[in-house]
Amino acid sequence: MFQKRQLRLIYLVILIIVLVLIYKSFTMPKAAEDGDLASGDTMLQPSGAPVQVFVFYETLCPDSKNFVLRQLVPAFERAQELMKIEFIPYGKATTRTKADGSLLFDCQHGPIECEGNIIHACVVEAVHDPHKQLAMVACMIRDNLIPRDAFIGCAKQHGVEIESIQKCYDSPHGEELLKIHGEATHALRPAVSFIPTVTLDGAQNDQKAILKDLFGSVCQVVAGRGPKPDVCK
Repeated sequence: MFQKRQLRLIYLVILIIVLVLIYKSFTMPKAAEDGDLASGDTMLQPSGAPVQVFVFYETLCPDSKNFVLRQLVPAFERAQELMKIEFIPYGKATTRTKADGSLLFDCQHGPIECEGNIIHACVVEAVHDPHKQLAMVACMIRDNLIPRDAFIGCAKQHGVEIESIQKCYDSPHGEELLKIHGEATHALRPAVSFIPTVTLDGAQNDQKAILKDLFGSVCQVVAGRGPKPDVCK
């Protein structure tokens, strides 16, 4: 019971951090929203701090798959020291609490995507190494049509412990994680209209530019804090 309360407290803290970043995005000056990265909250970040990259995605979304494989992975491999990635698997889903207290999800691409989102949520919670976490998400999202098989295969490929993650997604705990991701997603301002949505230091900025050139967008944020890093030149 104590461990369960500890976990709930950890998830609450994570949710609060996400909501604070989202609130900052909503309250940023218009110049910063329009792409003036020298203005707004990005200036409050230390020049050497990595950019907080929050990826709001869903597991059967072709655009999410394309972004992870063609933008996120190459950008991280090129300049991992500039990025801290946080995955929020949920997308355009909805959450309902039934009379018995259990959770029911409705996902954009159907029940299989809900299952995949829960498994991704459990993986994101369990795998703390940023390289291995990104490798797992990228591996699974390549083919999530059978989410459990995708997880098992990718876990074996990348040396990830399987049993504890299976316990997570086979229990109400996995659903609770997905609910938290849903609350963070629904709290985004501007509200989600396209998946994936990606925030940099809590700001949505120009989503088309971010989704097309994540590395360049991250370099713009970093350059707005101080000298441009050599990797961005």
